[in-house]
Amino acid sequence: MPRTSVTVIPLRRWLAAALIFAAAAAAPAQAQVVVVANGSPITAYDIQQRTKLIASSEHRTPSRKEIIQQLIDDRLKIAKAKTYGFEVSDQDVNSAFANMAARQHVTVKQFASFLARAGIAPETVKARLRAEITWNQMVRGKFAATLKVSESDVANVLREKNEQASLGYVYTLYPVTVVVPAGSSSTVVAAKKREADRLRARFLNCKDGLAIARALGDVAVREPVTRSSADLPPQLRELLSKMEIGRLTTPEITGPGIQMFALCSKKQTKTASPAERQVRNEIFARRFKEESQKYLEEIRKSAMIEYK
Repeated sequence: MPRTSVTVIPLRRWLAAALIFAAAAAAPAQAQVVVVANGSPITAYDIQQRTKLIASSEHRTPSRKEIIQQLIDDRLKIAKAKTYGFEVSDQDVNSAFANMAARQHVTVKQFASFLARAGIAPETVKARLRAEITWNQMVRGKFAATLKVSESDVANVLREKNEQASLGYVYTLYPVTVVVPAGSSSTVVAAKKREADRLRARFLNCKDGLAIARALGDVAVREPVTRSSADLPPQLRELLSKMEIGRLTTPEITGPGIQMFALCSKKQTKTASPAERQVRNEIFARRFKEESQKYLEEIRKSAMIEYK
């Protein structure tokens, strides 16, 4: 009777193969590669995360096609920047992430927790920030001459709008705070508010008024700040334009206490015109958008996109 040849597989090799097969079978569907853009994979997880981010930040439901195109563009932007030897550092990305948190008046940790509740990983936001920072800096550098806005450009637009370049102002302000201890009752806060009102009534000029404020034990007077009217919110700009020099603004309740500002200087300046600043920003934004779109279309034409 002929003997049957049997190949014996070592137990160690068999276990290794079994583990590899099991890991592959258990891999989540989210890890599936959907698109490869210039060698950079885009997974189902990336698409899911970006969809949640757009839905949360823009309060709308984007289409799958739109999300995939966004992710492809991000990969292309970063890849193009690398060809010029340009990469955004992790520090720059983390700083931008921290700035987003600050604009929401929360800490970075609190912002990350807020994202987690929406099912969004911080790295998803940072990935988008990296692409945006990379692209903005690259376009600004490559098209610097085209993006430059001259005085004549601004004057022409103002003329078309039948507007004149009105004078702006530079203000010198002293922050004055009536300190309210943390956890104070509403009765204490109300008493501090009345104290701020009394100080405001006595504040008739900066020389004497600041001295009075500094002499009060629960009042903090910080170093002066200089602000251009073009950089101020419209409401504050209007308030300061009508204020008399040497007086305090209306008290407002803030974190440290009751906040006011002493207007101690107001100087006219041609370069600080709010109208000119707005027009200059509008021209730059329009040119940036045009150059950005043309450049991205150019990059897309030479890109290697593979759909799985």
